[in-house]
Amino acid sequence: MRKINRPGSLLAAVILSAVFSLLSHTTAAQTIDVQKKLKGFDQTVEQILKDWNVPGCGIGIIVKDKLVFARGYGYRDLENSLPVTPNTLFQIASNTKLFTATAVGFLVEEGKIDWDKPIKTYVPQIQFYNDELNASVTIRDMLSHRTGISRHDGIWIRSDFTRQELFERIKFLEPPLPFRSGALYNTLMYVAAGQSVEYLSGKTWEAFVQEKIFTPLEMSHSMFMTENMLKQPDFMTPYYEKRDTTILLKSLFYTQNQGLGPAGSIISSIDDLSKWVIAQINGGKFKGTQVIPAGIIKETMKPAIPYSSVPDKYFENLNAMYGMGRATSSYKGHYMAQHGGSIGGIYSIISIMPADSIGVIVFTNRLSQLPGIIAFTVYDRLLGLPETPWSERGLKDYLKGRETAKESRKKPDSDRVLGTSPSHSLADYAGIYEDPAYGRVQIMYSNDSLAFKFNQYELPLYHYHYDRFMTPDDQLYGKWSLMFSTDAQGDISQLKISLDEKEVAFNRVADPRLRDPEFLKKLAGQYENGGNRAVIELRNGELVVNTAPPQHLIPYKGNMFRIREFSDQIVEFMFDETGKPAGLKITADGNSIYMEKRQ
Repeated sequence: MRKINRPGSLLAAVILSAVFSLLSHTTAAQTIDVQKKLKGFDQTVEQILKDWNVPGCGIGIIVKDKLVFARGYGYRDLENSLPVTPNTLFQIASNTKLFTATAVGFLVEEGKIDWDKPIKTYVPQIQFYNDELNASVTIRDMLSHRTGISRHDGIWIRSDFTRQELFERIKFLEPPLPFRSGALYNTLMYVAAGQSVEYLSGKTWEAFVQEKIFTPLEMSHSMFMTENMLKQPDFMTPYYEKRDTTILLKSLFYTQNQGLGPAGSIISSIDDLSKWVIAQINGGKFKGTQVIPAGIIKETMKPAIPYSSVPDKYFENLNAMYGMGRATSSYKGHYMAQHGGSIGGIYSIISIMPADSIGVIVFTNRLSQLPGIIAFTVYDRLLGLPETPWSERGLKDYLKGRETAKESRKKPDSDRVLGTSPSHSLADYAGIYEDPAYGRVQIMYSNDSLAFKFNQYELPLYHYHYDRFMTPDDQLYGKWSLMFSTDAQGDISQLKISLDEKEVAFNRVADPRLRDPEFLKKLAGQYENGGNRAVIELRNGELVVNTAPPQHLIPYKGNMFRIREFSDQIVEFMFDETGKPAGLKITADGNSIYMEKRQ
């Protein structure tokens, strides 16, 4: 185990002031003696990191218009004993979302879009699953997670999809909730909002955020790409705890930022982010300049939908509502707006209490619970509130959950049916399977074994029972279950994987030649057999039998197509010695009809 010897708190400390004025939540203006309020705080944080086995964290506190506390604890790089500092860069993940909501706000101010009118009025390129959503969804709906469309994180996590490709996949996402009936967190809506910024402004989302926010707020060390962060001298390295031990191992950095962009790609530091928080606390003003129009701050704070169906189980933080890019709630009677961030082992929280003119930034390089625990501890101390044992409570729940997971791993495969075999030889399962939203899954066969690849995941498979296969329980990537099924002809045609909130069906991809427009054009024409006649047309890149109603030919294999409307019927095309289509064979109910092509 790598023992953590933590650097002295002064090594990474920046205390810019001890006493600042702020507006009280309940009384007239008062002062806060930060040094007095945070007496013993360093020891508290050090103990929290030790109890939770977390290498390091950074904490920034803003009062009114000043960064009054900026301090690093522990290590940003454990192996090299490099301390966390106020300038340590970290991926702020979903805290990016408020930047995107603010970027949209600038376009609202310019009259290029309206918060509450259908987005298709301004961005006709966007397509949703049905006519109701196309006619109704506004940019506020998208930014407040109330479209009724669920997360579908499996589409973007570790994928190579571009932002445009993610934008185009929204039309395949069927909403499980009625429109505006509840909050379903959805990162893809922010990707789409960022793409809309590009359509409306003529600039990339990155260029727009740089121009409108980073530059005027003097956020000169903030960036968008992990690859650029890794070239800097001071950045946060993520860690995870080796299963059932206290050994800390490095996590892989999340680098697929291009598509994710507006939903979670910003990289920043306490020093840079403090300027953003100052503007949020002060109605958009920074150093006396109105950098962000006050109306944008007001709109993003405005509650749009209840964010949780149940209150916090300890009742200190109540009535959570989601606005746009942040949630608002009442923390022990104080109005609070906050958002968390989590990606690739880096976790953060950025929060403000606008009525109290206080803001808190916390980030860690392990465990998502800690930023919130530390932020609440800071607020308790600064506001003189009864101190809640946040760390003790959270640690108790965490350890209990870890023990439960450990016990469950002792009883794997509890529903496995023994003594079964796959319905086909393993080689028959190999191929490409596709879903229009999630993309492709590749099943690979080698040395009498199967493996699967999805996005950046590549894991071996073992037979579970019947036509179900499983991956080993990987600590970082989890345990995957793949269920194969056959078509009416007995071939392996589909696999299902439980992803996000639903079971996703990936259909086997046919020979690419069967989708080639030039090849399909050759097959179109009139086919006859005595009194029977079939006219096949090429419509929108698809072969259609001109019956009433029409029947659609779906690529299958070889020279064969399925009839979409009747999956047990096959149309196979025949070719002469010159390679020209000579006829076709229709097979249904075990009988075949031959037709010659009329030249």
